[in-house]
Amino acid sequence: MMADPVTPRFLRACAMQPTEVTPVWFMRQAGRYMPEYRAIRSRHTLLEICRQPELAAEVTMQPVNALGVDAAILFADILLPLIPMGIGLHFAAGEGPIIENPVRIEADVEALRDAVSPMESLAYVMETVRLVRRELADRIPLIGFAGAPFTLASYIIEGGSSRNYVKTKQMMYQAPSTWHALMGKLARVVADYLACQVASGAQVVQLFDSWAGALNHDDYTTYVLPHSRAVLRDLRLSGVPTIHFATGASAFLPQMKAAGGTVIGVDWRAPLDWAWQQLGADVAIQGNLDPVALLAPRDEIEQRVRRILQQAAGRPGHIFNLGHGILPETPVDNVRAVVDMVHEMSAAIRSQEQTSTFKEAIRL
Repeated sequence: MMADPVTPRFLRACAMQPTEVTPVWFMRQAGRYMPEYRAIRSRHTLLEICRQPELAAEVTMQPVNALGVDAAILFADILLPLIPMGIGLHFAAGEGPIIENPVRIEADVEALRDAVSPMESLAYVMETVRLVRRELADRIPLIGFAGAPFTLASYIIEGGSSRNYVKTKQMMYQAPSTWHALMGKLARVVADYLACQVASGAQVVQLFDSWAGALNHDDYTTYVLPHSRAVLRDLRLSGVPTIHFATGASAFLPQMKAAGGTVIGVDWRAPLDWAWQQLGADVAIQGNLDPVALLAPRDEIEQRVRRILQQAAGRPGHIFNLGHGILPETPVDNVRAVVDMVHEMSAAIRSQEQTSTFKEAIRL
């Protein structure tokens, strides 16, 4: 099958169609490792940037202009949908998000609003989407995103970040009806929020389940899968590709696929070819360079990039990415170099495969 020269290669990869090179983008590609972002951040808080569409659009475009990536991802924060639900939050220096009114009991869940009308209550996000689409002018696609219900639930139950998710699991085990009521509300809000991003111009959306790796196989299947499935099922109506990503999820990749997603993102803990075997050949896959590898010497980075591309073996449906977000101390030049490596190496791999196929055909 010949590659489509019109549709952007990132969208073709999402649809498991051939591409001339492997598309590449990076989670957290806009952010603290870029001097341009740090300059803006020195004058504004994170929430101020998110709430000012012109600033958020500028930050979204910074890596597009600097790196040559194949997709832009909206600059926002995964916790934004919690605000219209009635959650108070702020970001403490060096500590991450702080939830001002944690959700711990049934009454707390009942007090949360789930009819939040994201097009209005999160209008600043939708305006950012529109501004970025206008700026991109269809050069590359724009990815919208949201935190998955489990990840959002863990933040508001724990009161912020956590190592062991003790309070979260206590609610799951001790008050399952309260847990499912909370997850149901979050799933409805997340689905509406992503649908509004699509209506505003996002061409792909990614569901980030950043902390799902804190769970085992059975807990994920019982307490998380039905709610992620509800979000992704509703998004099928939007007609855009969906990326379903979780860290530390190698033990339940088939369950993630069952929850849904056009593309399944995998982290760096499992070889990409093994992960694809677990998922099956009928789904696209995104990943999976260790983010810390971007701090390695250039020849080490090159070896690791080549290994991942060899594991993908040029199959349609591979999107190169990290196994999680870019770290703040990452050199920009290394990120830019990986984009070039992926494009150049994947083109060479495809050329070799075509030559081998041609020689085999002649022998036959």
